[in-house]
Amino acid sequence: MKAPKEHTPHEDSSRWQQWLYGWFGKAPLSGISAAPAKQTDEPAIKDRSFRFGDGEAAVLLIHGLTGTPVEMQAVGRGLAARGFSVYGMQLAGHCGSEGDLLRTGWRDWYRGVEEAWRDVSARHTDVFVAGLSMGALMAMHLSAQHPGRIRGLGLYSTTLFYDGWAIPKLAFLLPLFLRTPFGGRYRFIENFPYGIKNERLRQVIHASMIAGDSDAAGNLGMLGQSLRQLRQLIAIVKKEMPAIRTPALVLQAKDDDVTSPKNAEYVARHLGGLVSVEYLDDCYHMITIDQQRNDVVRLSAEFFRRCLSRPLPGQPAVMAHQLVPAREPA
Repeated sequence: MKAPKEHTPHEDSSRWQQWLYGWFGKAPLSGISAAPAKQTDEPAIKDRSFRFGDGEAAVLLIHGLTGTPVEMQAVGRGLAARGFSVYGMQLAGHCGSEGDLLRTGWRDWYRGVEEAWRDVSARHTDVFVAGLSMGALMAMHLSAQHPGRIRGLGLYSTTLFYDGWAIPKLAFLLPLFLRTPFGGRYRFIENFPYGIKNERLRQVIHASMIAGDSDAAGNLGMLGQSLRQLRQLIAIVKKEMPAIRTPALVLQAKDDDVTSPKNAEYVARHLGGLVSVEYLDDCYHMITIDQQRNDVVRLSAEFFRRCLSRPLPGQPAVMAHQLVPAREPA
């Protein structure tokens, strides 16, 4: 997908560097990050999980691959202000070094999601699950494993295909490359604008990544081993989608720099339950922290409240008109 002119990077780099980044990405075979380790007595992996609100219905929030629960806090606070209890969980191996992440795989990440969901379900009768990017895949996989147990899903910037306008042009060869002996050494680093349209916020987040503050801003990149794990999860979730009957809200930036609207369209076509799709027009991939995070809160809260007025999936059928019809991108 070709980037419109307004998306031309304005980083401090030469035209030659920008051309290389556009085709190959940054430091594609650089190995584990050399980001400085924090000089502190705190544990290598800091617990960034959170809980907000005291409503009867609960929402479990799942962050993305190489991300941190911090990227879900704004949505969590917003949903809590609208009457929900909100739990932000932390995926295994995250909020530490790339080495910490490499010691885990998608089954470890999912195990943490399931444990968090069981804990929340023991406290609340009505539980919703929402995730960002890979977190959306985790939410769908959880629903597939526990049919009829989840009130509704919030699928934010779902990552099935890395096909946004800032993704290197040769990324379509990545699945083949990851199968080679060199695939494990591949290191994927997002190009500018790093999923964030808000310039001030982008500068803060990127500076934290460069400084190695992974618990606050996530990792700067990910190695091929983690990408292999993600691709395994994607393949499984794609097969599960037709059997997932849980009502789902799909939120997608029209101008997503990492995953294009093709991802939302695929989810809407293949999920087995009722789906409401909303496209956002003033943000990039990280919709939970970017300029339309308040819209993410509003749309999620409205959708979850509509779900509360209906029986759980598997009980008496719901009329399709009770959900907002999918909106096509302009």
